[in-house]
Amino acid sequence: MFKTVDEFVEEWTLESKGTLRMLQALTDASLTQPVWEEGRNLGRLAWHIAFSPYEMLTRTGLRLAEPGREEEVPASSADIAAAYERSASSIADAVREQWRDGDLATRHDMYGEPWSNSLTLRILIQHEVHHRGQLSVLMRQAGLRPVDLYGPVLEDWAGFGMQPPRV
Repeated sequence: MFKTVDEFVEEWTLESKGTLRMLQALTDASLTQPVWEEGRNLGRLAWHIAFSPYEMLTRTGLRLAEPGREEEVPASSADIAAAYERSASSIADAVREQWRDGDLATRHDMYGEPWSNSLTLRILIQHEVHHRGQLSVLMRQAGLRPVDLYGPVLEDWAGFGMQPPRV
């Protein structure tokens, strides 16, 4: 968990840049790629990633601009990425401006459990990373190249003049 606001802002800035790169790699056509017949499609998942930080953090009392309507998935991948970019930037600013380090210990009812603001910020990042993993699989299924966030993807190895590792 985070002990200071600056610790969160530093990690959020890094992780949200990775998420933005993934969202920017989507195409309008890819948004209809299904997870499974009864589940979300790639567009709904991308919008969930873009909208969730707002939904989660406003439960703590942070004042944030709403990125759009949760139930209205934009038809444009560029619109989803732009909404996420605005939201991610506003989150860093809001936490820095509205909270002090001591506020990280304040607890709020989060989905029926008492979470400290510090825990909420940690879960916010973990939630986003979780969904980025799902997004990378759907990107492959939609014929897109996944983004290299924590290491190379298959296509990168040829650029290194190397064979991909066997797993």
